[in-house]
Amino acid sequence: MEVFSDHGAAPAPLRGAAIALGNFDGVHRGHQAVIGVAADAARKRGLRLAAAVFEPHPRQFFQPNAAPFRLQSPGQRLRALAALGVEIVFQIAFDAELAALTDEDFARLQLSERIGASHVAIGADFTFGKGRMGDAHSLAAAGGRNGFSVSVTQVLTESGTDKVSSSTIRAAIEGGRMREAAALLTRPWAIEGIVLPGAARGRTIGFPTANLALGAYQRPRFGVYAVRVDAGGVRRDGVANVGVRPTIGGGDEPLVEVNVFDFEGDLYGRRIEVELIKFLRPEQKFENLDALKVQIAEDAIAAKAALL
Repeated sequence: MEVFSDHGAAPAPLRGAAIALGNFDGVHRGHQAVIGVAADAARKRGLRLAAAVFEPHPRQFFQPNAAPFRLQSPGQRLRALAALGVEIVFQIAFDAELAALTDEDFARLQLSERIGASHVAIGADFTFGKGRMGDAHSLAAAGGRNGFSVSVTQVLTESGTDKVSSSTIRAAIEGGRMREAAALLTRPWAIEGIVLPGAARGRTIGFPTANLALGAYQRPRFGVYAVRVDAGGVRRDGVANVGVRPTIGGGDEPLVEVNVFDFEGDLYGRRIEVELIKFLRPEQKFENLDALKVQIAEDAIAAKAALL
């Protein structure tokens, strides 16, 4: 996969692609439908398949103090797009200059002059340009004036009723409904990050943990989860607590604390990805570390059963 993030015009080998355009946070089933339409256009016309994504997410620009909400890191999004056959990703920097563009100027400056798109696929509810002035109809008209065709994918629904959206998935994650989130994403929801140095309290009670900051991720329901961990290609089962560690006075900043089953080694400083498979119980405060140790042992048994 090639990633183009320069502000200038894309080089000739990257131009002329069929583009799926959107935020694509989560690359969920709805996004996959848009990418599938772009892929069909690419196949029929002998074009390369590309995606154009905004970074940062427009919501981060317009609401800088909003609660964390991202479903994926930029790296996770790239890998999910690559898995769908996307060959090129154009990153569109969302800043004050971009936010001020009219729909016509966005189509001309970004899609035509910078990216050189031959075809653009969007979802039916996609809006763009200053004040969200542009929609599918205006993009199709602008495409006719700027040399690219447009296809519009109808909104995908779950069971014919609820719209498949990033907001729906965030609500499922916030409620600890991981099976529901995974069904909409077509994969388990996962948190990726660098393992942080810690106080090694878990090791002293027989359950060493690898700790990750939640950062910009949507906050899941605090509690204990059955998880699967990818540590550089080695996948193992585990149990994790997500929250503020009330027994030890962990503070306000939540962490993912993962005990990886049957793992010997040091994960500090390594990038890992933790899939939250099933919510087991809410986070709770225990009287002492001995009581916490007993509960973690029970949680590990429950997690192993859930992961069978």
